[in-house]
Parts: sequence; C-alpha cells; structure tokens
Amino acid sequence: MDANILVIAGDGVGPEVTAQGLKALKVLAKRERMRLALDEAPMGGAAYDLTGSPLPDATLAKARAATAILFGAVGGPKWEKLPFAVRPEAGLLKLRRALELYANLRPAKVFDAVADASTLKREVVAGTDIMVVRELTGGLYFGEPRGIRDEGGRRIGVNTMVYDDLEIERIVRMGFKIAAGRRKRLLSVEKANALEVSQLWREVATGLAGEYPDVALTHMYVDNAAMQLVRAPRQIDTLVTENLFGDILSDEAAMLTGSIGLLPSASLGERHALYEPIHGSAPDIAGRDLANPLATILSVGMMFRYTFGKPAVDERVHRAVTGVLERYRTADIMSAGKTQVGCAEMGDLLAAALEAQP
Repeated sequence: MDANILVIAGDGVGPEVTAQGLKALKVLAKRERMRLALDEAPMGGAAYDLTGSPLPDATLAKARAATAILFGAVGGPKWEKLPFAVRPEAGLLKLRRALELYANLRPAKVFDAVADASTLKREVVAGTDIMVVRELTGGLYFGEPRGIRDEGGRRIGVNTMVYDDLEIERIVRMGFKIAAGRRKRLLSVEKANALEVSQLWREVATGLAGEYPDVALTHMYVDNAAMQLVRAPRQIDTLVTENLFGDILSDEAAMLTGSIGLLPSASLGERHALYEPIHGSAPDIAGRDLANPLATILSVGMMFRYTFGKPAVDERVHRAVTGVLERYRTADIMSAGKTQVGCAEMGDLLAAALEAQP
C-alpha cells in the first residue's frame, strides 16, 4: 500500500462529513494511482460509550501506525457533565499530544462565489487568503498547574500558559516555511505588552527572522490582530501564534469565508498528520443531512499537499469546490438563485467534479 489512512469519524456530524471526505479521497487516489488502506476507529463520546475512554488504547495504536488520519469531530451535550479527563475533547487533546501534532494549519480562503455569505461586506472579504499557523501542543491547554481548588472558602480555577524557547522556535519555523511558499509575509501574534511568555515568543521569532531573509516578519498584539482580521483581512498572509490565540483567531477568520463549514485544517508533527474540518460536532443538526462537508473535503486536499507531497491535487480540489459552489449550496451558505443540497449530495457533486476534471 502507498498509504494507510485511519478514519476517526467521532461524534455528531463527524460520521456524515467524513463519509463525504472519503468519497473525494477515493476519487483522488484512483486518479493518482495510489493504493490506500483504509481503517476506522472510535474516538470521543462514541468511544467513551463503548470503552469508558474517549481515546481507547487500540485507537491510539492505530493512529500511531497510520500514514495520516482523517478526523470528523467529537463532543456533544450527552457528555458535557463527565469529568474533564474522560470528556470527548480530552481524547482529542491527548491524541494531539501523543502524536506530537504541534503545528495546526488553518487556511481561511474566501471563495468568490460565496463572498456574499460572509457577515462582512464583500468589498472587505473578497480575495482574502489567510493561513493561520497555530501551535497545538502547548500553552494554556496543556500547562501545569491546572485545576479547580478550594482555598479560604473560595473556589479558584487555575490554568498556566507555558512555552519554552524550543517549542516556540519549531512553530515559528513552520510559519516561516509556510509563508515562504505563499506571499512571503509572516505575522507573529502574541501579547508581549502583558505576558512574559509572549515576550519570549517575540524574542525567539525575531531571532529567527535572519534565517529567512525572503520572508518579511511583523509582530502584532492579539487584540489588534482580532480587529485587523475583520477590518482589513487581505493584509494578512500567514499568521503564526500560540494555542489559545490561534484557536480564537482561526474561528474568527472562519466567519470571513461565510461559514465555519468551509474551513479545513491540517495538524502536523514530525512523523504524524491529522486532517479535519475546524467545525465541531454540531449535535443540533447531526443525522439530518444538513452539515457542510466542504471543510472535510478541503482537508483531504491538504492531506495530498502536506502528507503525500502533491500540491497540484490540493489545487484540483479547490477548483472543484469553486465550480460546484457556482450553482450548489448547503444550508449554511445558501443564497438566492442557487440550489440547496444536503451533505451527502454535496459530497456526490464534489466527487463527480473531481472525476470530470481533465
């Protein structure tokens, strides 16, 4: 086999969107004459219900052995009252840490056909093409000490933002490398006027700039970056930032595109890679054929770019999405004069468009 792909559908709309991603994956693999071995494993709430763990040992073992992982989503109201250690989201955090998936790439590209679906004016968002490079295994989500404790009659919640210089260096290097292949502008986002960890971040980023003379490095505080994303998003090419800031800013960037259902992502480490839509499990629409599968299908395109080294295939996926959006829409991006389709039909349309490409 050329590649071993593990499919982790997860919860909510996860199974629906990964099924459509698989349609595209199979078409693309056939066109590229690649032989794929496909396997499945449970994770999240579904895995907890089966095994008592959101990330069973068997799933983690399969993930370690896979060439790449196609992931859906985890979580939902059913599991919200569980202790954090066994909640679905804890399984995802554990998987990222176990596979050392330290770099999360989240492109936010506005397709011209759906620019009017954005909550911002077309003249603001049209032409936006941003890559958010988010550190994924450090910061507040993983730092110690953490927890909730009783002290003097009060309950105190504690989380710790921690980064060492090597963690910062590897994600900023990734940012420079991604920017070098785009428009050669890297924006480093932190809060160096208030946080010591951000002061170290800026120092490390500045120190690396000399190694990438073709890439222009600039710095911005996170609050200003949040404002600039909605004021003038086209000024931003590649944005690198830490875990919490990246989580927030990439979801904000999603709304530039018109729907979070249009944003794919790649989580990369030295040896492993996971591809997923950035949206959640959307339990309110699960099982109703309403989810937008385009983020998952675009994530498959990213798999070909970053794991298989075939950027031209990723570009083909973008062309197919562009073509289909000229006529067809899912409910989240529906507009007058277009034909509304469900999740499965949108997957069929994309697979057919990929098949028909010369």
